Amino acid sequence: MSGVSKRYGGVTALKEADLSVTPGRIHAVLGENGAGKSTLIKIMAGVVAPDEGMITLDGKPVSFATPAAANAAGIVCVFQELSLIPDLTAADNIIISNPPQRFGMIDRKAQRALAEQALAAAGTADIHPFALVRDLSLSRRQMVEIAKALARRPRVLILDEATSALTAADVRNVFGVIKRLRAEGTAIVYISHRMHEIAELADDCTVFRNGRKIATYAAGSKTDTEVVELMIGREYKNVFPPKSTAARPETPALSCRNLSWSGRLNDISFSLHAGEVVGLGGLDGQGQRELLLAMFGVLRGVTGQIEVAGKPASLADPEAAKSGAAAMALIPEDRKIEGLMLPMSIAENLCFAALDRVSSRGIIDRSKQAERVAAMIELLKIKVVDPDLPVSSLSGGNQQKVVIAKWLMNDPRIVLLNDPMRGIDVGTKQELYALLRKLADEGVAILFYSTDYDELIGCCDRVMVMYDGAIVRTLEGDAITEHALVASALNISEAPPA
Repeated sequence: MSGVSKRYGGVTALKEADLSVTPGRIHAVLGENGAGKSTLIKIMAGVVAPDEGMITLDGKPVSFATPAAANAAGIVCVFQELSLIPDLTAADNIIISNPPQRFGMIDRKAQRALAEQALAAAGTADIHPFALVRDLSLSRRQMVEIAKALARRPRVLILDEATSALTAADVRNVFGVIKRLRAEGTAIVYISHRMHEIAELADDCTVFRNGRKIATYAAGSKTDTEVVELMIGREYKNVFPPKSTAARPETPALSCRNLSWSGRLNDISFSLHAGEVVGLGGLDGQGQRELLLAMFGVLRGVTGQIEVAGKPASLADPEAAKSGAAAMALIPEDRKIEGLMLPMSIAENLCFAALDRVSSRGIIDRSKQAERVAAMIELLKIKVVDPDLPVSSLSGGNQQKVVIAKWLMNDPRIVLLNDPMRGIDVGTKQELYALLRKLADEGVAILFYSTDYDELIGCCDRVMVMYDGAIVRTLEGDAITEHALVASALNISEAPPA
């Protein structure tokens, strides 16, 4: 790609961008959310057409009017937002564009065989090809998406944050697949905000910022700090704000006693005080998400007792959890499905959780809405051209800010966070870390689940590690180390590090 530009109205998403990828090499594309990476790969994959510039394949100029045309040329993209149809099976999704036919009908036997081959190639032969996608976890869905791409036998494979929703075991599988494809001569474009993944996989790296290519360099020739500074255009230091040393109130903001649910949560008890950030650690799928949902009134059949400010509380549904004395907020795991109404405007999304605060007798007060929307945009530094544009027009990091701001409109006293930094660039993460600490300093109680050990170590005053639906250990202060987190996550006695 050379001199490629793309504009959306008055916004320049990509300006005179260049990128060269080579067979048998992994080319990492780095940059903050909004740097132009998504637009770049959408042009490569035939999703959008460039306004200017040239694309060549094997030295010959090409132009892709549709993703199908790009697929036919051997360019296949696994986007961060899944393209699966939940009510169809894994096999239906994997072979959806060109299913095998017999007598004018889909040949189910051949379809199953092709799907099994693709799933095995992705390292996930344990997924049944006729399992409905809606019944699979987010990590398993992502693996089906990868299998779907491999079924198309790509010459150029584009992976956009392909590991952001995966468990550790699936990440290892994907790494093995990527290295095998490289050895077979596939050209791979790899987009990730996880620097350790870039260090392990990449051969070449290109950094984008504000829609422009900033630098291309050989992997390993720059330090992480130098790379981050190229991405954000400023000195990168003090990633995590200092933790508070103020005394906590004697009465907890939230207490759980013997909380259990459906065999997934087992006799959980803990307290959360105003002004502290408490982490939830452990391997993925140990009940952390279920605990957050149970506290927010989403799950049915939860047993045990919840107290708010020292008084028994009945949080029977999300409406009860977000109102009254609890004033709770839940930042969900999947911003696209659980956090936003993508076709609706940024302003409308910001006001969903606090409609009663911007309306009177069922009618929205537009001036009050505009005032509160402007305040949230300024507080979270959301990059917005016009708040009346669809929220889908924002970058992933800015969409996540909208999800958080939507709940801050409600002035919550307890905030539950479900892995909120997934798939977000380092600059935006730094801003959100500072916001969490600011909220805590203002007296908000925060329960923060993260799959990133660095976040738990850098952000949290305490970390409760979960295993098999129970809290097996609580770490505090200097005891919050990666070694202690890993040992606790595996539910083994901690031994001195080698």
